[in-house]
Formats: sequence, C-alpha cells, structure tokens
Amino acid sequence: MNRFRRANRAAILASVAASFALVAPAAAQETFKLGIVTFLSGPAADSFGVPARNGAQFVIDQLNKGAAPSPYEKVGFGGIKVEPVIIDENGGATKQVQELRNLYQRDNVDVVLGYIGSGDCLAVAPIAEELKKMLVLMDCGTPRIFEDAKYNYVFRTAAHATMDNVGLIRYMKAKNIKMTTLSAINQDYAWGQDSRADFVAAAEQLYPGVKLQTDLLPKFGAGQYGTEISALVGAGSDVVYSSLWGGDLQAFVLQSAPRGLPKRSQLVFSAADHVLPPLGDKMPDGTIIGARGAYGLMSQKSPLNDWLFKGYEAANGVYPVQASYRMTQAILGLKAAVEKAMAKNGGKKPSTDEMVAAMTGLEWQTPGGLIQMKLADGHQAIQPIAFSRTKYNPDLKRVDLVDIQYFAAECVNPPPGVKAIDWIKGGMQGAKCD
Repeated sequence: MNRFRRANRAAILASVAASFALVAPAAAQETFKLGIVTFLSGPAADSFGVPARNGAQFVIDQLNKGAAPSPYEKVGFGGIKVEPVIIDENGGATKQVQELRNLYQRDNVDVVLGYIGSGDCLAVAPIAEELKKMLVLMDCGTPRIFEDAKYNYVFRTAAHATMDNVGLIRYMKAKNIKMTTLSAINQDYAWGQDSRADFVAAAEQLYPGVKLQTDLLPKFGAGQYGTEISALVGAGSDVVYSSLWGGDLQAFVLQSAPRGLPKRSQLVFSAADHVLPPLGDKMPDGTIIGARGAYGLMSQKSPLNDWLFKGYEAANGVYPVQASYRMTQAILGLKAAVEKAMAKNGGKKPSTDEMVAAMTGLEWQTPGGLIQMKLADGHQAIQPIAFSRTKYNPDLKRVDLVDIQYFAAECVNPPPGVKAIDWIKGGMQGAKCD
C-alpha cells in the first residue's frame, strides 16, 4: 500500500510537472507594454482623441495578427505582441505628469506614446527624461518642445505647427487668395500662441504690407464665441485665420456661419479636417483647411494608405482623420525602431537605450507619406503636408476636399538648428519647394 501510494504520488507529481512544462511558455510569453495617452473625454475627445484611440486599436490589432502590409508584416514588434494600456489625457498637465509616472512605475510599460495637447507635452517631456524612459509624442504642435529644451529619451514622430502655417500661406499665395487685411482667433495657450505667431510671420513674408486687424486669444475650451464673432464680422478682414481645433473649432463654425462671417471673410483653418465628419453640411463651402499632414481625404493612394483608410472606415463607420494618421505613424515608427534595435542585438526585446538609439534619425513610410526624424538631433520629425477647400457633397452626405495641393517636407519645415520663428522671419531660407 505504501509503495503504491509513493508510486502514485510520484506519477501525480510527474504529471503536474509535465503540465507546467506545457503551459509555462505561454503563460510567460513576453509582450511589449505600450502606454497610450489620448483624450477619451472632454471637448477634444469626439473629433480628435477618440479617432486617435480607434487608430491605435486598429493598428495594434492588425500588427498583432501579422495583417499589416509590407514592410510591417512581422507580428507585433519584432514578433513580440503589443499590449496597449490606454489612459485619458483629459484633466490638465498636472494630472498627466502623475499619470505618466504611473504608466512607467506602476504599470511597467516599455514606452509611452501619445499626447495631443501642447501644454501636456511640455509638462510630461521633462519627466520622461528625468526617469530615463522613452516617450514618443504623436502630436502636440508647439515647436517649443525641442526648441526650448534638449532631450535624449523624448521623440516627436510628427511635424510641429510651423509646417501647418507656412504651408497654409504658401497655399493661399499659390491660389491667389487676396489678403491685404487679416484677423485671427486662436486659443490662449502654447498651440494657439505659436500657431498665430508663425502664421502672421509667414503672412508678412509672402503678403508684404498685410494689416493685422482683430487679433483674438480666447481661452482653451471657451465654447462660446459671440463676442469674438461680432468683432470679426465688424472688422470685415479679407481673411480670418484660426488654429482652433476639436470642440472649440466646431462651436466656432456653428456659431459664426449664421452671423455671416464666412460670406464676409475667407476662412482659413490650419488644422480642421477632423471636424468635417461631425459638422457635415454646417462647414461652409470654400473654407481653406489643412490636416496637419497629407491625411484623410487629402491622403495619397498607396498600399499603406489603402490599408489604414479602408480598414479603419470598415471598423468604425467613418474615414480616418489626422489624429488616426498621427497615431498610426507613431506606432509604425516605434515598430520600425524596435525591430531595427532587435536586428542589432540578436533578436532580443530591446532595452530603452537600444530603442532610443534606433529611433534617433530614423525614417519610415506611413499612410501619410515619409516621416524623417531630421530636427532636434534626430528627435523631431518633418513630413509632407496638403491643403484644400471644402465642398459639401449631398449625394455622399459628407464634405469633400477639392483643389488639393501638396507641399514637400523641406518646403514647409525649418532646417536643422534654426528656430522656426527665426527661419520664417528670415525669409524661410533654404526651403526646397517644387
């Protein structure tokens, strides 16, 4: 009996050990934990933050299935499945600083990727540097990120706002838009202030003698623009420029059209494509808009773009806009950097420093064109951009974009080592335009 019990016990232990041997590799399977930060609530969520999240979910799902087109067909990041940890950017810069620390120190993510608000980017970048953790900024327009500081662990995989405003002025000049007088309305924080400064400076270069009339800086999230619209209608400028975005831009368009502003002045919006789906026929025909890149309805046909545009539309019932494209190019850039590092280290999951070295100065293809990390010692991207006019299509029940023109990255971005505003005021020397 004792011998039987001992033999039976040994058999059970052997069976358990064999079972663990079978499941252990799966249970211990390595993943790449990716913190993703975007607006999931608040006025920036519907038209910007949620499309960014939806873009991330689509792309990560495709990568984890090995279903992305070449050169991104390898599963996940170098064969390692991507595990996203998605959090809400809403709540202000102080909250985001703590959330960033939590992602690195509590959730143990390998990289944090995201951020839309310029104020948030300015706040979190020094924290990532302090912690020596990799941070990939996918948006946030202010040039100040790398012009006012130097970082080793921080990257921005999209061009800053100078491209939007220089490109917009070049488009207006190419289309013979009259602008002897100008008024402006921009949000009173880094994005709005920097966009306004770049646009006005570029206007002074290509429209010598232009007169700035009404110059408004309402607070972010104001939502009500009755007083500002009265001032703009009263000024009657040839052009009204704005870098408003998200819920603020939607509110401004909805409130200004009944007051006749689009009929009195040419509206030019530097970053407006993302509000076209929700606004529909409320967006005035003939408005000149940018998308912060060659994105969405202004994107150019390619296998990569077909994959994102059609796949995202099928999954979400609406076509992708700038936030979805910028999120996609950030994830693909990080994938390219991780796999470049793995090619050098024998195929192991790379360390932070190995990823940083691989991302610095990197170039990669995206649905919106070639991204090149050419500024800020290889930490800041430049890219091509497009502009167009709006025209509502009643048959498709959507706003179409017509009269599209593309500008090369080096036509609308400053060269390395030169501050954006200094480059513009110096006549945009060295710009390479077709």
